[in-house]
Amino acid sequence: MKNTLTLVSALAVMALGAGTAFAGGSEGSIGVGAEYQMSGLGGLSGSYDMGQFHLGGFLGFEDDGGDDDTDIDLGARFFYHLHSTAMSDFSVGGSFGIGFRGDGNPNTDNATLLYIEPSIQTRAFVASNVALSFTAGIIIATSDADGIYITGQPVLAGGVHYYFF
Repeated sequence: MKNTLTLVSALAVMALGAGTAFAGGSEGSIGVGAEYQMSGLGGLSGSYDMGQFHLGGFLGFEDDGGDDDTDIDLGARFFYHLHSTAMSDFSVGGSFGIGFRGDGNPNTDNATLLYIEPSIQTRAFVASNVALSFTAGIIIATSDADGIYITGQPVLAGGVHYYFF
């Protein structure tokens, strides 16, 4: 009887202590990390997952210490989840990025690079709250940047986020 009571008590504790399993990308989760556009703009980033879609932005900054050589990257992204599992999702959406480039010469104009990137994105959660992302799509380069490109990023160049819930 004592062994049966111990077993029932242990099972009750495990059942009461079990919670809902969450994966990153769960509705209402916030992620921090780094992400880059296919154009190369990027930096520190934040992501907010709303369940059916996720959105976020990035900020990059570089100053080599010389005159007029500061580079700043700003961007935003939005991806709608077409298909999701507990540990991955496949999304369609895109990003918008603007890069301000100092050329090191105070007597010339600096460059303003503008990129619009309609794309698809796959996020793979390698742990319940850590996501690696892969992005592929079209780069439309405007302003001081010129051209149109069809390309993709390797997983580690795409981005990584740690999600809090």
